[in-house]
Amino acid sequence: MSNINPTFSQLLRDPTLLLAFGFGSGLAPKAPGTFGTLAAIPFWWLMQDLSPFWYLGIVFITGVVGCYLCGSAAKKMGVHDHGGIVWDEMVGYWLTMFMAPAGWAWALYGFVLFRLFDIAKPPPIGWVDRRVQGGVGIMLDDILAAVYASLLLQLTAWLIGA
Repeated sequence: MSNINPTFSQLLRDPTLLLAFGFGSGLAPKAPGTFGTLAAIPFWWLMQDLSPFWYLGIVFITGVVGCYLCGSAAKKMGVHDHGGIVWDEMVGYWLTMFMAPAGWAWALYGFVLFRLFDIAKPPPIGWVDRRVQGGVGIMLDDILAAVYASLLLQLTAWLIGA
């Protein structure tokens, strides 16, 4: 496969691409990272009541698996970090929402914070994005964006007593 966008039928035939492209959300013609993050919300909604141990365990496993998925998909697409690869955004959102207060307002706030840090790439996120290659590089900048977003989300929750 070349660096063109796959079709949904191609994703269905390749489980690695299906997952890396966020079950098809990465095929969005505009802002695929945003659509990939949106696709993560229903999964978060199902995970939010898990104990911190199980929640973080799932995020850790999906992050490790994501290194393989994103790296493999990038090779198949012929592009280091193809815009349609959004598994990293999904894991990043889940990490952002670790221990977040319940409710749709918090889900939206976490979404906005994560997208802000993922797009703006403040140091060292931008450095990592430019220099760390492969699946680890694709995942790592989103994990760092999630750490920034999560810290701000938790600080906000603490300040307002949520």
